[in-house]
Amino acid sequence: MSVAWPPATTVPHLGVGVGLRAEIEQLVVDHAEQIDWLELITEDYLFNPHRRATLAALRERFPLIPHGVELSIGSAEPVDEEYLSALAELVALVDAPWCSDHLCFTRAGGIALSALLPLPRTEEVVAAVADKVRHIQQVVGVPFLLENISAFIDLPGEMPDAEFLTRIVERADCGILLDLTNVYNNAVNHQFDPLTYLDAIPLERVVQVHLAGGTYAGDLLQDNHRTAVHTEVWDLLRHVLPHAPISGFMIERDGKLPDDFPEILADIARTREVIGTSDAGVGLR
Repeated sequence: MSVAWPPATTVPHLGVGVGLRAEIEQLVVDHAEQIDWLELITEDYLFNPHRRATLAALRERFPLIPHGVELSIGSAEPVDEEYLSALAELVALVDAPWCSDHLCFTRAGGIALSALLPLPRTEEVVAAVADKVRHIQQVVGVPFLLENISAFIDLPGEMPDAEFLTRIVERADCGILLDLTNVYNNAVNHQFDPLTYLDAIPLERVVQVHLAGGTYAGDLLQDNHRTAVHTEVWDLLRHVLPHAPISGFMIERDGKLPDDFPEILADIARTREVIGTSDAGVGLR
């Protein structure tokens, strides 16, 4: 199945959700009235029948969106067809309106590198990644989104990072999962203006945003999702809202769980406040 862009008829407005983690799964269910949807880590469910069996009950309460970390779309090797087939099955199982993964590589020569690593920003890589995205989108049958990553190193390239992302998504005709925290982290660590970056990418292709907090390791700001959303990230969201048809807002939290669950709920409420004071007219459930 081919998916045309923009997929206006296939992408509903989901509202504000949270990344599902095992440590907070029961708390999420207990507070379902405050949470609009859930993002699943794709690899937790691809080849795990026991975990997949838990999705039926969750699907009755929440829209579910698979978000991958191991597709390794930037690897030199072809996309793993077994992985891709299982992803398509998962998308169909939860009736996901879209799915996503990162613009990076996580494997090389068949070796898992356990990190989201940046790509050389070359015309050759643009063409190769775009071809893969087109294939992925055809197989899964729903819009596929690429997420910008946070990177400690800035590889030399033939084009700036914003242009690199833009060329790929336009050539692939896909969407963007805009991680505003990653934009902020990279701006701090590599000393550039985050608003200039945002103004240089096709915001009309942004379907989903990630919002999170991190901590410093020396002078480097880490993308570890261990704190409340940074104040500066809320400012970036305000900048983006009037220009991007965002369908899903998601709070990422991976550290200090379940103790910091109230902080997650506070960030969800804050997201709704920011949306409510914007002129974007974003639809919520």
